[in-house]
Amino acid sequence: MTPESALQLQKLGHECFIQSGAGLKAGFIDAAYEEAGVTVLPDEGALFETADIIAKVRPPSEEEAKLLRKGQTLISFFNPAGNTELLEQCKEQGATVMAMEMIPRISRAQKMDALSSMANIAGYRAVIEAGNNYGRFFTGQITAAGKVPPAKVLVVGAGVAGLAAIGAATSLGAITYAFDVRPEVAEQVESMGAEFVYLDFEEEQQDGAATGGYASVSSPEFREAQLAKFREIAPEMDIVITTALIPNREAPKLWLEDMIASMKRGSVIVDLAAERGGNAEGTVPDEKVVTDNGVTIIGYTDFPSRMATQASSLYATNIRHLMTDLTPEKDGVVDHDMDDDVIRSATVTHEGEVTFPPPPLKVAAIAAQKPKEKAKEQTPEEKRAAEVAAFKKQTRTQVGLLGIMAILILGVGLIAPASFMQHFIVFVLSVFVGFQVIWGVAHSLHTPLMAVTNAISSIIILGALMQIGSGNWIVIILAALSVFMAGINIFGGFLVTRRMLAMFQKS
Repeated sequence: MTPESALQLQKLGHECFIQSGAGLKAGFIDAAYEEAGVTVLPDEGALFETADIIAKVRPPSEEEAKLLRKGQTLISFFNPAGNTELLEQCKEQGATVMAMEMIPRISRAQKMDALSSMANIAGYRAVIEAGNNYGRFFTGQITAAGKVPPAKVLVVGAGVAGLAAIGAATSLGAITYAFDVRPEVAEQVESMGAEFVYLDFEEEQQDGAATGGYASVSSPEFREAQLAKFREIAPEMDIVITTALIPNREAPKLWLEDMIASMKRGSVIVDLAAERGGNAEGTVPDEKVVTDNGVTIIGYTDFPSRMATQASSLYATNIRHLMTDLTPEKDGVVDHDMDDDVIRSATVTHEGEVTFPPPPLKVAAIAAQKPKEKAKEQTPEEKRAAEVAAFKKQTRTQVGLLGIMAILILGVGLIAPASFMQHFIVFVLSVFVGFQVIWGVAHSLHTPLMAVTNAISSIIILGALMQIGSGNWIVIILAALSVFMAGINIFGGFLVTRRMLAMFQKS
């Protein structure tokens, strides 16, 4: 909890407590919490006794697990797959435990994804630690004292930590390279200013991604091609940052002794997988070692803790977003909805039962659509031929319509009087000409064109006004209807035109 997140938790209806001194090393003093309305308790015993929901970073110790009570909720990193005894103990206590590393990596849960938050910090801090141990500039310089070449940085693994490392290294001016078994991340790498390292391997373009957003285990052939590429580029690299790690598995060995031996003296390797054995041979967890040829291997496992203020702020925000989902009514009452995918996945014990592992996510897979093929661009000769064919087709259509119209007029003329035929021929020709004019207008101009032509063509209102004084009541009714409808055409046409013109006028 930070003072800022405490204010947000209180808006959800919760009362906040914190153990005295809990935020001190992250730069948050007790007075800052008290100012934010948080009650500061003297020790963890008082905290566990008072609070209904306990939020921690690391898994609870055996003593802390014994302090849990029925109906209490614990939120922390827990590693349920590797802490089965602790899981059973929490179940026996009747507490609900939510493991932050079990938050599913789906779009809706990104705001609660503490693993990504911490990996982001670790990747950034890895570059800072590398720079602290690298005796040269990251960026190239040309000075009066001579030319300084830029450092070359290789990032192995382009996940969250890897991308953060790439961003930090490129911003410091280093020439940055990146490798990942998932070829689809190449665009992300290149968009950040780094160069993606490709392999000369036929199966390279296969999907290297597994469920959960992590890389899958590669085939032996792919691994050999990968190691061969690393051996090729190792002598050129000044800094290597390895991030390849799959949860609950030993870290794969990717940077071997012969590669380390081929690196220049003063080079640095930062192994972010040190907690699970490390990607580099010679990595010692929580220590920094220097090889016989002067290569420094950093195996720290507490990179987020080395940026405690930033890590606390991000983790507190992840917790606060989780509490928002647990308190949908914002009334301080927790609704532990086990039908919610995110809450269900993160819950490892609930109501006296072990609920780990969670069921598969109920997320429908969206089939990738085949991209539309681009239309082949026509040559000038093909365009000309298409235009001629379209003109001939249009001409045939028009001649056919005129022929049908002539036959109809001839048929009507055989039985109708001459006075009627004179008006009928003018009417038919008007319809034909009007149709041809309107048909040739672009669709985007139909509305303004029709609005104006309706208004102008409504001159027929004059004929209706002349007939309205007739002595025949049928003619009078028809003339009145004509005046009414023609009036709508006139006023409506000009009104629509005016509104369309107003769209192009400044206020």
